Amino acid sequence: MAEQATGETAGEIDVEALSEDQARAELERLAGLLAQANLAYHTEDAPEISDADYDALKRRNVAIEERFPELKREDSPSEQVGAALAEGFGKIRHAQRMMSLSNAFDDDEVRDFDRGIRRYLGLAEDAPLPFTAEPKIDGLSLSLRYENGALIQAATRGDGATGENVTANARTIDDIPQQLEGAPELLEVRGEVYMSHADFEALNERQEARGGKPFANPRNAAAGSLRQLDPEITRARPLKFFAYAWGELSAPLAETQMDAIERLAQLGFQTNPLTRLCDGPQEMLDHYAQIEEQRATLGYDIDGVVYKVNDLALQARLGFRSTTPRWAIAHKFPAELAWTRLEAIDIQVGRTGALSPVARLTPVTVGGVVVSNATLHNEDYIAGRDASGNPIRDGKDIRVGDWVQVYRAGDVIPKIADVDLSKRPDGAEPYAFPETCPECGSEAIREEGDAVRRCSGGLICPAQAVEKMKHFVSRSAFDIEGLGAKQVEQFYRDGWISEPAEIFTLRERYGSGLQQLKNREGWGEKSANNLFDAIDEKRKIELGRVLFSLGIRHVGEVVANDLARHYLSWSAMIAAIDAARPAAERYRRAEQAVEAERVAAKSEGRRARLKEIRDAAWAEDPAVSTEARAAWDDLVGVDGIGQTVAVSLVTSMGQPTERASIDRLVAQLDIQDAERPATDGSPVAGKTVVFTGSLEKMTRAEAKARAEALGAKVSGSVSKKTDIVVAGPGAGSKEAKARELGVELMDEDAWLALIGG
Repeated sequence: MAEQATGETAGEIDVEALSEDQARAELERLAGLLAQANLAYHTEDAPEISDADYDALKRRNVAIEERFPELKREDSPSEQVGAALAEGFGKIRHAQRMMSLSNAFDDDEVRDFDRGIRRYLGLAEDAPLPFTAEPKIDGLSLSLRYENGALIQAATRGDGATGENVTANARTIDDIPQQLEGAPELLEVRGEVYMSHADFEALNERQEARGGKPFANPRNAAAGSLRQLDPEITRARPLKFFAYAWGELSAPLAETQMDAIERLAQLGFQTNPLTRLCDGPQEMLDHYAQIEEQRATLGYDIDGVVYKVNDLALQARLGFRSTTPRWAIAHKFPAELAWTRLEAIDIQVGRTGALSPVARLTPVTVGGVVVSNATLHNEDYIAGRDASGNPIRDGKDIRVGDWVQVYRAGDVIPKIADVDLSKRPDGAEPYAFPETCPECGSEAIREEGDAVRRCSGGLICPAQAVEKMKHFVSRSAFDIEGLGAKQVEQFYRDGWISEPAEIFTLRERYGSGLQQLKNREGWGEKSANNLFDAIDEKRKIELGRVLFSLGIRHVGEVVANDLARHYLSWSAMIAAIDAARPAAERYRRAEQAVEAERVAAKSEGRRARLKEIRDAAWAEDPAVSTEARAAWDDLVGVDGIGQTVAVSLVTSMGQPTERASIDRLVAQLDIQDAERPATDGSPVAGKTVVFTGSLEKMTRAEAKARAEALGAKVSGSVSKKTDIVVAGPGAGSKEAKARELGVELMDEDAWLALIGG
């Protein structure tokens, strides 16, 4: 957990100065940090990093992905919504996913948002394009489902696909109507549960009077109150609800966002009175400024302003990315600062072996919240430089005893933004970053181009072994009832399990499982039998879950499921990965050749030169067979995978020790083949399509989205497995490659005719 709780925020290292290896390491680190941050915020209602840090991490991730699109990780923040569900609640599958929002942090990004929508839709710069602007409430997202006017269920956002059933609790909130008059037959209303400042203060006074622990902020109080197993506790908490969106509908609410919000108000929901209709970016920014001025007097927490395209028909055309709508964005408020003393620097070891430094601070109140920990990112950040050796904070290093400026916007763990050298104590020594793992004593290695130092101990390192098995039993992986993080730690410490396969041999190795287990604290005959039965139930499991559970670097939940849908079976996937190994090794050598020639200058000429080197190193090699290259091309051609994920996957599966452990696990399982999405009647379902050249009747993004919705796989390269190449004016090498391979070629009109317009 330490690795995820301490991460690089945006702005310290110039993204343009990153090498590909550095970018790859940064993206891997960011994915881990934000996965833990999502879990702490959405599931445990106990945030570990501030809103500002979280936003900065996501922003940095996007910046790196934009510069290195081939390195994009599908399990990065741009591909995740929420986190796993808390225990104790039933699950509700959302009929339509509950999305998150992409963020803007300055005026230029808001204008870029407007320009991007116009490009996607093919609208002129001066064409009318109204937006709504409304305060972004800092609370807990909630979905309310009404049938024939009656409230039948309420669910939290959860991981976006499945939420917690909090229906009984939602019925206790006065702002949530139990019965609607004049509503569509089916209406799913979405909004935010929150707590006012006055009610929050009163609640904390009651908590302290009873000897209880006060809540850190209104958002935590609201989330904790809604997610009580006893609805009467929720009833006693002063919760409120703002409606601002909808999900599944039997009939449209209106033709515009603004009219739909007004319709929700007519039905009896509280909607935010500060919502305005704006004609273009300048009016949006003006309203943002007005809301920011009123922020301190609103009586409830907000952390920005949300802009949405007003025309619902355009919203439908714009559609969604994997986790965010294209037609909306959150313009976040700036963060807050405070000064305090750095008392100590601790090193924690994460699941991938990364050594992460954590600052222990003299407690300080920042924006009404007491904080005592801060992120220190990595050894370069402590030393006052970025990964390329350029100075940050004017080159000032960070030492124990320093007076430091901390930065936050709404929660617990901030980052250190600056150091006051005038207050540095005499005798303060530069911090010596450890070169051995504090957990196991193994050498901690920092590879060329990597910003992070990692323990080389692997499974002999307790921190890594335990964290890998915690990941293995997590909710998105095997999710074994009764075998959570605490039980994994206990069993590992007692020597019962040292790798995932041994979980499935527990019953076999300990007879009935009762002789030793039932006598342990917290276990009895019934609970022991229940555990072993739960383990056996998970022997039959989906392919995507198995792949995700292995904890391979860069292979998150989305990537695992994409690979499962592509290869369909474990045997087919393993055969393809093994076949691609020689090509993967050749690609790694090509990247090493590029890194060896990399220079400090930043220019398009430099990039062109690096491409020449890469292409030369990745030329035809007798050691790489046609079959190996084809397997590699197929693997990297899986949408969203790319070379970085492919190399990591092939490398992990090719390590003898790791592969043997995986093979022992697979021998215990009945892995279910994946199924491709149902696209009955689609003429392109299951086909691989490549778009090249200029499209004149739709944008490239729109063409890709429509093809995928019809069950096609859109690839960026042409190979023997390509079924259709749609070539517009200016098509070049891809069209030539298609002709060479005999792939079906068609123009844009033919494509539209094929898919029905």
